[in-house]
Amino acid sequence: MKLPKLDKLEEGIGIKFKNKKLLQQAFVHRSCLNENPGLKMDHNERLEFLGDAVLELAVTKNLFNAYSNPEGELTTWRAALVNSKMLSEVSSNLGFNEYLMLSKGESQDVGRARQFILANTFEALIGAIYLDQGFDAAEKFIKNNLLCELPKILEEKLYVDPKSHFQEKAQEKVGITPSYEILEEEGPDHCKAFVVGVYLNDELVAKGKGPSKQAAQVDAAGKALKKKGWG
Repeated sequence: MKLPKLDKLEEGIGIKFKNKKLLQQAFVHRSCLNENPGLKMDHNERLEFLGDAVLELAVTKNLFNAYSNPEGELTTWRAALVNSKMLSEVSSNLGFNEYLMLSKGESQDVGRARQFILANTFEALIGAIYLDQGFDAAEKFIKNNLLCELPKILEEKLYVDPKSHFQEKAQEKVGITPSYEILEEEGPDHCKAFVVGVYLNDELVAKGKGPSKQAAQVDAAGKALKKKGWG
């Protein structure tokens, strides 16, 4: 398997790696190694584990220093910044899709599974930056590429949890507490997708899909808010 050249990526993120193997590893998905056992590299899951912790610390530190809001508000803002949807959007904007090393099957999937791969790769890259150049460099990358999204999150209230918001609106508008039901389960155990319906009494308001029951419920609630015009 031919490894992608990473000079353009380094230029795009403004970081020149001392250890190019760390940068390369950040883009290696487990599925790639399953199809290419001769590739002398490790996948990115350990880097992702490290990067997740660095990301949370950097975002928490910057929110704490910049805002005097209560802990609960800062927690919801942080969650909106570091969720898979936001991380995958930032990764796409940085052109990460061009550098992902995936199996043939994974490379054809551009839906929700790709979203999680991109989000995990973002965290893996942070882990690689931390190991190669330290916390300050990782924090600068996070500031330049992720924390800059906070004004949009606050302006559009993207930090509001759709499930909580839909429940509040449903109780306010029609006096009913929404209920959720699993309608379908798809895929093997290691890569399941759930389809969940959100109901107001017997009325199926919307369906949502996700890699977990919780994610599918959130997706369903978001769609229900739009369908009812309660956003």
